[in-house]
Amino acid sequence: MQEQAAADAAGNNSPSKWEDSSAAGGCCLVRGPIIVGAGPSGLAVAATLSQHAVPFTVLERSDGIADLWTNRTYDRLRLHLPKVFCELPHVGFPADFPTYPTKHDFLRYLRDYAARFSVSPLFGHTVTAARYDAAAALWRVTAVSAADGDRKTTTTEYASPWLVVASGENAEVVVPKVKGRERFAGEVLHSSAYRSGERFKGMRVLVVGCGNSGMEMCLDLCEHGAMPFMSVRSGVHVLPREMFGTSTFGVAMKLLKWLPIKLVDRFLLLVAKMVLGDTEKHGLRRPKLGPLEIKNVTGKSPVLDVGAWSLIKSGNIKIVPEVESFTGGNGVRFVDGNEMDFDAVIFATGYKSNVPSWLKDGELFTEDGKPKAQQPTSSWRGPNGLYCVGFSGRGLLGAGADALNAAADIAGRWQAVAAAAAAAKISSV
Repeated sequence: MQEQAAADAAGNNSPSKWEDSSAAGGCCLVRGPIIVGAGPSGLAVAATLSQHAVPFTVLERSDGIADLWTNRTYDRLRLHLPKVFCELPHVGFPADFPTYPTKHDFLRYLRDYAARFSVSPLFGHTVTAARYDAAAALWRVTAVSAADGDRKTTTTEYASPWLVVASGENAEVVVPKVKGRERFAGEVLHSSAYRSGERFKGMRVLVVGCGNSGMEMCLDLCEHGAMPFMSVRSGVHVLPREMFGTSTFGVAMKLLKWLPIKLVDRFLLLVAKMVLGDTEKHGLRRPKLGPLEIKNVTGKSPVLDVGAWSLIKSGNIKIVPEVESFTGGNGVRFVDGNEMDFDAVIFATGYKSNVPSWLKDGELFTEDGKPKAQQPTSSWRGPNGLYCVGFSGRGLLGAGADALNAAADIAGRWQAVAAAAAAAKISSV
């Protein structure tokens, strides 16, 4: 049945529509796979499919590519890893880009990448549901869209034998529920709304979260004359961004080719202590597991220091415990019982996947939005023509590898079906 559905899709020279009473915009059988998301992962899959001469349809809820990087990142953001580890398949960064490209550099790279491979997503198309129709051997993807300036929305169902989930691990913000928040008189925002510390000059700002974003926002606040406090709930590994004249990540990757992960972690922590000193003396407790082990187990990255650590040691960035509650006015109470007043609170508490809200099969993704691997060695491939790209927890490098694998697998199936369809057509003449 799936072979017949694929043959029907392969045989279309353009998307065909037929009426469907369940969808106001009708139903569209598309050529090739449906890709959900036009961030780096979705672009990488689309580009690689184009290299295999396989058509595709990209559905993107925002009005442009890489919505997270375009609309929800702070001004000073740079790639935390050297550009060589952040390239998408087939195209490297321009030689004149710095080792650690700015967000504007990266967006320029992505836009040029999309243009080079003629990737033209359907923008403003929010996927609200996707389900596998076993009888038809098709994925049915429902998307809601609206014309510019038009409040009236259109619902369209797209159908294909293949569905690529590339909406990423950072689709929705995560803001913890804290008792008494509604009573706080100051400003409360998520890091996705933070752009610069300039407007916080002279203010006492509590940053909740001590990951790479939280650390860098504290640095930015300091440089703009604010007084940042960083709330730390659990242990965190802080590593120098570079060691021995090269990137820490690059050193780790080379060592992992020869040494077990525990030994590499011990080496990284030894060098970190030599370069940074004892982080626990300044309130940053290190977890029991090493930085690479934690990354493998939880997906949580170590902090690569870009300048915040020296300000923590000097006391310009103050470390405080986990937040227990807001106490009214500008007050915040911590789990150790102490209270302090702040003018603003920034939740640098990250993002999560939104796939479970629209992929209508609870057996394919976990509650926190991670794909359930069908095969340990190919987490990018699910059942019934489902593919997951950008969920490996290995950043842009992992997303690129997933994209190459998924596109090659789809291309093989597409070409086999197309060849069979062509042979059947010849035999019927």
